[in-house]
Amino acid sequence: MINSSLSSRFGLEYMPTSFTVRMGKRELLVCRDFRKRFYAVNPVIECDTGVQAGHLEILLCRRWLLIMSKAH
Repeated sequence: MINSSLSSRFGLEYMPTSFTVRMGKRELLVCRDFRKRFYAVNPVIECDTGVQAGHLEILLCRRWLLIMSKAH
């Protein structure tokens, strides 16, 4: 189940392969990476700040995007 607030923030309304895991006060959203990156990406793991404050994005194998945030 995708949290509707995360869907609107990250443009994930049409992503059928995404899911959210809630662990206490944290949420982990897992989806396929759909953004075009204009910089060289590490082939194994890439960490970056998220679109909004308090989010952490982890890109695995240039394909899977993990977005960590506080649960609402």
